[in-house]
Amino acid sequence: MCLVAFACMLMLSYLRTQKYSSLPKTVMRKSKGFCTGGIVNNSISALSDNKTFVIAPYFDNRVKKLIRVIAIVPHEEVKDVYCLFCCPAGDDIYISKALINVHEDRFGFPYAVTDLLCMEPTDCHPQYISLNRFPQGNAGLLPRFEIQNRKTTNSLVDFTVCISTMFGDYNNVLQFIQSMEMYKLLGVQKVVIYKNSCSQLMEKVLEFYMAEGTVEIVLWPITAYLSVSTEWFYNHDGSQIGYYGQIAALNDCIYRNMYRSRYVLLNDIDEIILPNRYPDWKTMMQDLQDQNPEVGIFLFENHVFPNTVFTSADVPSWSAVPGVNILQHVLREPDRKEVINPQKMIVNPRKVVQTSVHSVLQAFGESIDVPMEVAIVYHCRTPFQPDLPRESLIRDTTLWRFNSLLISRVNQVLRKILLLKGKR
Repeated sequence: MCLVAFACMLMLSYLRTQKYSSLPKTVMRKSKGFCTGGIVNNSISALSDNKTFVIAPYFDNRVKKLIRVIAIVPHEEVKDVYCLFCCPAGDDIYISKALINVHEDRFGFPYAVTDLLCMEPTDCHPQYISLNRFPQGNAGLLPRFEIQNRKTTNSLVDFTVCISTMFGDYNNVLQFIQSMEMYKLLGVQKVVIYKNSCSQLMEKVLEFYMAEGTVEIVLWPITAYLSVSTEWFYNHDGSQIGYYGQIAALNDCIYRNMYRSRYVLLNDIDEIILPNRYPDWKTMMQDLQDQNPEVGIFLFENHVFPNTVFTSADVPSWSAVPGVNILQHVLREPDRKEVINPQKMIVNPRKVVQTSVHSVLQAFGESIDVPMEVAIVYHCRTPFQPDLPRESLIRDTTLWRFNSLLISRVNQVLRKILLLKGKR
């Protein structure tokens, strides 16, 4: 068995290396001037063809010394993209044809998340990269993107939650605040939110959490570039990408936090990875990682707690605050026959290559399904099984272990944002 395991590891290592062996080499070309193109800091940027949309370039030397540009492209149309590197000194420009690696999970949409992989020049360490559909032209005037993750640090936070995406003039204020305070009770240090649109009241709440240092906002104006769907699957309605580009945001969040966070949680704002056996995420992940040292992706089952079914327990109503009160929803739907529960993840970002919403597509580490006895994804939303009678639902009050602290924290936040007066 040991020999078989060793052979599998060697094969995986070989396959990973082979994946990058076809990367085109860089070619140096003399330029008459320095790179003078403007520096782009947008979270989404269109190239001149208005079909290739760049999210961000990241330095990635886990297998080879390359630049991984996360982008969105029409997967059947864009065949050639070139990376252009300007060296910090001199007038040398290096050109490399990108290896276009389209992510598998596009769910039928014409536009897909894509990695543009380019070998970095061996004799310079460029700070910026430009991209073009053609190798010719005045490369020095092209817009420049700063290459992220060039510098790493050993001072990692333990947990970062990635929320993608906030859209549709989001106004579920109460559930958002409750989720944020639950995340903090469980051990989060940073919550990264890819924001497309929200209400004015929600803006006020976000400003509070940004000032506190918990929330980082990434503006996500994808609707300015593409026709988006609110569904995850393509239904031939003319939309170009699903769910407001959720998968692109998740992949960007992985790389953005690759050297900032020990673990990254990929879940929606109405979801909480809720431990059953442990008081917090840190205790849980220490135990899970000790038991599974080769694992980099931990998958947790999603369980729906219908926000249409209420409990009669004595909990605050916060009726003046718009949104769902999760403390009133402790009945969950039973598993459906022949339907596999979707999963959300806690990952080691340094072991992830490409991610989808419910699974990692490519990784250097193994994956494991975490039993629901250890933890579940508490998902308070509209029901998947709306016709179930109340007596068919399962009472699960795990969330109430945090009642006292959660109620106190939510009240404090509401007072500070001036949404609550008095004691309760």
